[in-house]
Amino acid sequence: MPADSPPLLRRVLAVAVALPLLTLAACGYGSQAQDDSSHQKVVAGARKVDGLDSVRIGYFGNLTHATALVGVEKGFFQKALGATRARYQVFNAGPSEIEALNSGSIDIGWIGPSPAINGYTKSSGKSLRIIGGSVSGGVKLVVNPEKIKSLEDVRGKRIATPQLGNTQDVAFLNWIAEQGWKVDALSGRGDVSVVRTDNKITPDAYKSGSIDGAWVPEPTASKLVAEGAEVLLDESSLWPDEKFVITNIIVSQKFLKEHPKAVEAVLRASVETNKWINAHPDEAKAAANERLRTDSGKALPANVLDPAWKSLRITDDPLASTLATQARHAVRAGLLQSPRPAGIYDLTLLNKVLQAEGEPTVSDAGLGVEQSP
Repeated sequence: MPADSPPLLRRVLAVAVALPLLTLAACGYGSQAQDDSSHQKVVAGARKVDGLDSVRIGYFGNLTHATALVGVEKGFFQKALGATRARYQVFNAGPSEIEALNSGSIDIGWIGPSPAINGYTKSSGKSLRIIGGSVSGGVKLVVNPEKIKSLEDVRGKRIATPQLGNTQDVAFLNWIAEQGWKVDALSGRGDVSVVRTDNKITPDAYKSGSIDGAWVPEPTASKLVAEGAEVLLDESSLWPDEKFVITNIIVSQKFLKEHPKAVEAVLRASVETNKWINAHPDEAKAAANERLRTDSGKALPANVLDPAWKSLRITDDPLASTLATQARHAVRAGLLQSPRPAGIYDLTLLNKVLQAEGEPTVSDAGLGVEQSP
C-alpha cells in the first residue's frame, strides 16, 4: 500500500485483514473431531439420506450452542439422518469453523452472527447460507461491584470482550457509542478500555484485577458471577421483545445445492431438538452439560450452569432482523464495510419443516436469497 494512502483507508484494510482471523473466538483456535459411538446409533433398516455416507456437523463447546449440544447428546441428528452417519467436530472459534466449512471439512455448523456475516461478505456471498436459528440471549455485562455500581461508572474502566470484531465486541462498542463515549475500535482505547480477552482466561483476569468487568456470553458471565462479579446489564434488555440472535445454523452453498434432503434432515432434527428442550428444560440442561463434559472433559458446576441456562432462549427463528441490526452496528464501529448482507439467508427448507410440524414460518427480513420462479 502506498505510504500516502489515506489513514481511514489503511485502517479499513487493516480491519478487513484482521477480522477473518479475529471473529468470535469463544475459547481460542482449533477444533476436535468427535466419534462418540454411543450417540451414533443407526436404526435397523434405516436408509442413507441422499446416498451420503456421512454429514459433518460443526459446533462450539459452548452453552450458547445448546441445540447442537443436546441434539448430539440425545441422538436427534443421527435419528433424522438414518443410515447416514452424523459426524461431529467441536470448534473453539468462528474463523476455524468458517475455514472448515469453506474447505469442505464440515457441511453444516452452529455459529454466531458475526463470523457468519464476515464469512459471507469475505467470500462475496459465495461461501455459506444461514438456514435456521438456534439460540437468543445469553450475553451480559458483568462487573466488579466494588469498582462499578452504575452504568455511568463503566466509563474509565477496563472491560473485556472475547475478541476484536466478535459478536460481543461489536455489541459493546455500539453500546459505548450510544452512551456518547469515544473508543477507537481497533486499539480499544478511549473513554472505556476495551480489553480483548479469550473467554477461557477471562475469569482469571477478573480475579487478578486486570479487568473490571466483561461483556461476555454464557457460561463465562456466570463464571464471573461465581467469582463475585455482578450482572450490571443483560444485553437482551436492549433488543425488541428481548430477543437477538447469538447462534444460528449455516451450511456451505455447495452442500445445500447438492444435498438438500440431508440439509432438511438436519433442520428437522434441529426443530425436534428445540421442541424437546423447551418441553424438558431440566433434562435438556443436564444433557447439554453432559455433552460439554464429554467434549471438554469438564462439566459446569450448578452455580454456573443454572443461571447461564436460564438466560438462553431456544428458538428455530434466526431472528434475521437482529442480524441486520448487528451488521449495521459493525459498520458504525468501523469493523464492517457492507451494512446489508443481502442473500445470506435461505430459510426455504426450515419453513418447509416448520409447516410440516404445524408451526409458524419465519422471516429472512429481506436478506434471503432470491428463489427461481
